[in-house]
This record gives sequence, C-alpha cells and structure tokens, in this order.
Amino acid sequence: MYLSAGLISTTAAITSIKFLLESGLFLQNSTFYLYGVAKLGTTPVIVPYATGGDTIMTDGTYWYHAFRSSGTFTPTKGLSCDVLAVAGGGGGGWYQNAGGGGGAGGLRGLTAQSLASGTGYTVTVGGGGAAGASVATPGTKGTNTSFNSIPATGGGGGGGGFGSSAGNATTGGSGGGGWAIDGTNYGLTGAAGNQGGYSPVEGYAGGNATTSGGYGIGGGGGGAGAVGGNASTNAGNGGAGSSAYSSWGSVTGTGQNVSGTYWYAGGGGGGGDSRVAGNPGDGGNGGGGQGGKFNVRQSTAGTANTGGGGGTNGNGDILGSAGGSGIVIVRYAI
Repeated sequence: MYLSAGLISTTAAITSIKFLLESGLFLQNSTFYLYGVAKLGTTPVIVPYATGGDTIMTDGTYWYHAFRSSGTFTPTKGLSCDVLAVAGGGGGGWYQNAGGGGGAGGLRGLTAQSLASGTGYTVTVGGGGAAGASVATPGTKGTNTSFNSIPATGGGGGGGGFGSSAGNATTGGSGGGGWAIDGTNYGLTGAAGNQGGYSPVEGYAGGNATTSGGYGIGGGGGGAGAVGGNASTNAGNGGAGSSAYSSWGSVTGTGQNVSGTYWYAGGGGGGGDSRVAGNPGDGGNGGGGQGGKFNVRQSTAGTANTGGGGGTNGNGDILGSAGGSGIVIVRYAI
C-alpha cells in the first residue's frame, strides 16, 4: 500500500486527474473513488444527503445509493427520490431431456418518492432462486425485492420433469421457460410474467419448448424487456432485460455491461438435448445465465445483483443453475 498527499493552492479549475504508478501494475477491475473535491473555502463541501447502500456515487447531477444487499436508506434532509428495484431471478429447471431457463426478476422503476428527513426506509434485496432439486421439479422462484414495502416480484422457475412427472415452469416477475421430454410434450408452454400486475409491466413470459426426433428442446426464461425465446432447432434464448437504467449502471458499476450499455433482469437460456442438433440457449442481456447441453457446455447461474434468470441443461443428469440476486438503487438530485 502507498499513500501520498498534496495541496493545490490555485484559483484555477481542476479539469483532470491522472493516476501514476509508483511501481507494479493496477490490478484488473481496480476501482477508484473521488470524494469531496470542492473549491477551497466552499461551505458546505458536496456530500450525500442520505446514508445507506453498499456503493454511493455521483455523476455531478445525482447521488446514487446502490444496495447489493438488504439495508436501510436514511435521508438527512427531505428528498424526492427515484428508485430502481430488481427482484431475484428464478432458477433453471431439472429435466429428463431439456429444461426451461429461469425467468428474470421483476424490474420496477419508482419516481418522485417523497422521503422524510431522519426516517429509515427498509431496503430488501431478493435472492436468486435455486435450480430444480430433482428431475421432477422446476427451478425455484426468485425472492421479491422491495423499497419501503413497495415490491418487485421474484422471477419464475424454469420447467423440468421426468417421465410423466411434470414440473412445469412457474410464473413470476418474468416467467420461466417451458420444458420437454421424449416427444410426449409435457410442459411445453412457458409461464406468464408480470405476476405483480403492475403498469408498466415488470417482466415478460418464458418461451415455449418443443420436441425433435422424440427428444426435447427447452424454452428460454422471460426477461424484463422481452419474452423468452421459443425453442426450435436451438433451445430458446433468455429474454432481453432492460437497458432503461444504463446510466445508473454506468455510475454505480452495476448491471451487465454489454458494449458500454448496462442491462438488468435478463432471462436464463434453455437446455438442449445432445441427441438433437442445435445449440443450447444463451442468456438474455441483463445477467441471464446460459443454457447447457451435455458434452457441449454447462449452464451458468444468473449474474449476482442483476436479477438474471438461471440457465438450465439438457440430458445428462446435470442440475440447472440458480438465478441471480436482485438490487436496489436510489437516486436523488445533488
């Protein structure tokens, strides 16, 4: 560790800051924070008007408090706040041939929330749902996220089953994808989203599964911005999440960064059967986990703190993957 301090005595504006190495290299993904830079004698120095959150950042116009875990948001003066709340994503199902991807956690944007000085407002960050625990069960639904008791709905679990034991996809903020087996067409239909009934909708339905040559191909989980993909030759991709809060993600370093755009709440990819041509489904932008296929690739979990749905696998007696946890971000003007 190395610490150096200095004093600038000038009336000229500071327009840039350069970091120079004393020795070695910066570790990949290093983060730098700049606090309390103000003109000498300025009263008060620019500081946040609230406490709480795992990360507190500003873009010069707004303060952002990002909660990756549950906590309390407490204003030090009366505030009008905008809030992004993303619930936990659903887990991928366990299958005999091909499971469905988990649905993304519900995404809600709250505007102009009037919050009183000195009052602690409870923030609950939902966890991701587990993968299906046996070959006859769907993935577990994600847990609700809430700000001041206003909820976003956990994502639905992806479908899964064995023989005639159906573990159909479940509904949620976004719905889980459908599953299929041996040409018997059990559980083909993806589950519905927006189960909170909110307007605008917090998420979309999962995609449908299909069969080919007597074997199943799974559907993708729904996302906050689009329905999950229907299976065809390939398993269904997870539905895309939302990039409406990309600027929030850029400031706080949250969400999934896709070519400079930050996404939340993507659906999980469906699973493919190795005895059928085609690829497993990809996760939707916004942290959706990828689908798997035996001897091709394993499914992956939804990304933490995005609300992404978990991916699932095809044949091979391999568990699917869990959904990603949610997040809350509170924004107010400087």
